[in-house]
Amino acid sequence: MNRRHFLQLTATAGAVATVTPLLTGCATAAPKSPIPVSLAKPGKRRIRKGIMWGTVGAPGSVMDKAKAVKEAGFEGVEPMGGMDVDEMLRALDATGLKAGSVCCHTHWAKPLSDPNPEVRKVGLEGLKQSLRDAKHYGSPSVLLVAAVVNEKVSYADAYVRSQAEIRKAIPLAQELGVKISIENVWNNFLLGPIEAARYIDEFESPFVAWHFDIGNIIHYAWPEQWIRILGHRIQTLHIKEYSRAKSDKQGKWAGFDAEFLKGDNNWPAVMKALDDIGYDGWAIAEQGGGGSLEGLKKLSGEMDRIFAM
Repeated sequence: MNRRHFLQLTATAGAVATVTPLLTGCATAAPKSPIPVSLAKPGKRRIRKGIMWGTVGAPGSVMDKAKAVKEAGFEGVEPMGGMDVDEMLRALDATGLKAGSVCCHTHWAKPLSDPNPEVRKVGLEGLKQSLRDAKHYGSPSVLLVAAVVNEKVSYADAYVRSQAEIRKAIPLAQELGVKISIENVWNNFLLGPIEAARYIDEFESPFVAWHFDIGNIIHYAWPEQWIRILGHRIQTLHIKEYSRAKSDKQGKWAGFDAEFLKGDNNWPAVMKALDDIGYDGWAIAEQGGGGSLEGLKKLSGEMDRIFAM
């Protein structure tokens, strides 16, 4: 065996050793939810039904919107970080809704991957504020877009910078008992499930997890495959529909203009994958159509049908 052949073999073995734990460890330990859960389908799965606050277009005050969400049959909401915490708490207390997650309010405008350290500093403070808000609401996690890759921000720099900034927030997350959950979005970053799992594992902290958005995957992959690889790393779900047909004809963003159950999500396969990993957390709608009480009820009923598949 010559030196070149030896190096090729050891490189291959190293790659296998790196990837294998990600694949074999993904479906063993079921996620342990820090909040009570209700049965979506007795004896099969437990999923709590919520809706992203930014998609609730029902008219009125925060209290009015919360009452409409509750009447529509949702168990919880996903507030934005930086909202009036007292106002939201009053609405949650009055309706019995829970905060299934909190969405960081600074991650797009002030990404943790920005080349300017002052911008990253503002983004980090936004994450920390969202963590504190989540603690006030009793929410188990904060949704975070970890980085944005573009012409001016390289993939490698985004990876290193975002991890460095997130590590600065882990002590606070641990102190508060709130997880930082990285979401897959169209940010040109963490484009495959094995890489996404590795990114999470490199923190070596139970307070960094994954916020899996099902609809965001459909354009270029299959969510059931991601679910089985991410496995116990998945803390929360975003539920939304996507149409490949509309995407092909009208552009990729048009794919989101699809009602639940009228797109290309293979919901039975998705539910089967969630069962396989023992998922028992929140599933939060990020879907158009919540502009009225009737629209919210329609979304809620469609989610019930999806969860029963």
